[in-house]
Amino acid sequence: MTRYILTAARVAVVGLMITTGVRAAHAEDITVPPVPDNLNVDDGNEVFLVGHGVGTQNYVCTTSATSVSGFAFSLFTPEATLFNKEGKQLITHFFSPNSDPTVKPPEAGTIRVTWEDSRDSSRVWAKLLEQSLDERFVQKDAVAWLKLQTVGVDVGTTGQGRLTKVTFIQRLNTAGGLAPASGCSTFEDLGRRAFVPYSADYFFYKQSHGN
Repeated sequence: MTRYILTAARVAVVGLMITTGVRAAHAEDITVPPVPDNLNVDDGNEVFLVGHGVGTQNYVCTTSATSVSGFAFSLFTPEATLFNKEGKQLITHFFSPNSDPTVKPPEAGTIRVTWEDSRDSSRVWAKLLEQSLDERFVQKDAVAWLKLQTVGVDVGTTGQGRLTKVTFIQRLNTAGGLAPASGCSTFEDLGRRAFVPYSADYFFYKQSHGN
C-alpha cells in the first residue's frame, strides 16, 4: 500500500509537469507533442479537445498462455477522470459495452475502452489501432502511448453530445500504470486485483473542416 501511495504521488507530480502549457479550450490552442510515426492520426482529422487523465489501471490475476509461470495480471478496466487546464472535470474513462446500434457490423455489446463527457453524457467507444513503447518518447515504467479509432458513439442527454464527433484518440505523455511485476504466479493468486496509479494526456480528433 505504501508503494502505491508513493507511486500515486510521483504520477501526480509528473502529470503536473507534463501538462504545463497544454491547452484544452480551442483546437488552435492545443499542441500535440511529437509522437512515433505509427501514432500519427490520419490526414483529414484535426485535434479539438485534450484532457489530462488521472486514475488507475486496474488489473486482475488470470491464467496466461504466454507467461512462464502460467499466470499474469490482465487489465480489466482503466478508471480515470480527465481534466482541462483549469482543473475542471471533462470526461470519465473506463471499459463498457459498445451499445451503438448504427455500427456495421454490429458489435453486440463488445467491451470497449470508453470516454463519457461529464457535461452532456455523450460517449465514444474506441478500438486500439497502434501502440508504442519507444523509449525516445515513452517514460520507463509507463504504460504505452496509443492510437485508437472510434467504433461507436452515444449522443448523450442533449442529443448533440461533444464526443459524438470523435474520430481518433491518442493517449500520450503517460506516467505509471504498468501491471505489477509480482503477486501473480500461483493458483493462490488467481483473482487478485491491483489498482495501479497512472496519468496520461488524451487528445481527441474530429474530421477536419471541408472533409
